[in-house]
Amino acid sequence: MATQLFDKETTIELRKKHIGPSCAVFFAKDPIKIIRGQGQFLYDEKGERYLDCINNVAHVGHCHPHVVQAAIKQMELLNTNSRFLHDNLVQYAQRLTATLPEKLSVCYFVNSGSEANDLALRLARHHTGHQDIITLDNAYHGHVTSLIDVSPYKFHELGVGAKKDFIHVASAPDVYRGKFREDHPDPASAYADEVKEIIEQAQRKGRQIAAFIAESLQSCGGQVLPPPGYFQKVAQHVRGAGGVFIADEVQVGFGRVGKHFWAFQLQGEDFVPDIVTMGKPIGNGHPMSCVVTTKDIADSFLNSGMEYFNTFGGNPVSCAIGLAVLDVIENQALQRHAAQVGDYLIALLNELKEKHPLIGDIRGTGLFVGVDMVKDRLKRTPATAEAQFMIYRSRQRDSPSDA
Repeated sequence: MATQLFDKETTIELRKKHIGPSCAVFFAKDPIKIIRGQGQFLYDEKGERYLDCINNVAHVGHCHPHVVQAAIKQMELLNTNSRFLHDNLVQYAQRLTATLPEKLSVCYFVNSGSEANDLALRLARHHTGHQDIITLDNAYHGHVTSLIDVSPYKFHELGVGAKKDFIHVASAPDVYRGKFREDHPDPASAYADEVKEIIEQAQRKGRQIAAFIAESLQSCGGQVLPPPGYFQKVAQHVRGAGGVFIADEVQVGFGRVGKHFWAFQLQGEDFVPDIVTMGKPIGNGHPMSCVVTTKDIADSFLNSGMEYFNTFGGNPVSCAIGLAVLDVIENQALQRHAAQVGDYLIALLNELKEKHPLIGDIRGTGLFVGVDMVKDRLKRTPATAEAQFMIYRSRQRDSPSDA
């Protein structure tokens, strides 16, 4: 039976009836019904075309033919439990780890960014024997319970008392809005020293740090680029306390930042995390994710006494899709393209900044770019209503004379 195409109003009513009310949609006042995608474009039920600047999973373009054909070809052959031997799994692990520093050599394949980050916390806790986690203010790492705990972006909504005792929140290393700004002589050290102080305070209370977790570039928290050297200094403090460093690349990995394949590499060649998590762009929209770590940490997890098993993590179809995504990134030079287009976009945005006082800051790298809108450039007062207006205005299709 073919899938029935309802009119938009019927789709909205059925969603209200059958889908959890906390499952939000984009443009909630007047949601867009998308029925097709191709490349960088999305199409609604009326055939209206939208340039997709909001999606963070269609990494090589919607319905890329090479990715689609890889999925179809493998689905026609086999898709099954990942406990069977299959070459797709080891071939993909081999190609994926080849993009990372040498010591990051062991993969655990899972099905979502949330699942990857949850597993990363387990790995860290088993390896260190410690419980406490340091996270950054405004961070978001996923929707499962363990990750709400390490996501101030979410648990702050729950009110006073929502933060667990084993969670410690450090300031986001934001040099535009944070406590140490661009005029500070050494913001990297200043923000890292705060992490050191958090560790010392925890130890005085008899607590021990298992891990520091951070998005390599903070996304939901406002497109924050840590100052150079920050991760190195934090890693030194955390490892000195017996903890490990988890780099969350779920939103920013796979060449999106242009200059490097992984965003943590922006900090320099001398910085290597202990655990890296990835998701969203890994499968171009297919539910797939991965945790990559060192042999030492993987061996600790093996010796924990509990076997790790994931039914679909690394299944043949997912790995075929993952391999195809890597093919496209490489064959179409998309990392270089992200750098070139990102530089062009940032240049154009800075031209707009010269004309419009509403724009306080342009920051980003590659195709990870943010525009910070302010009511007052000196006070840096957030222009929240104006930003919301721009979000809704950007979905409208206008002729040049109406722009």
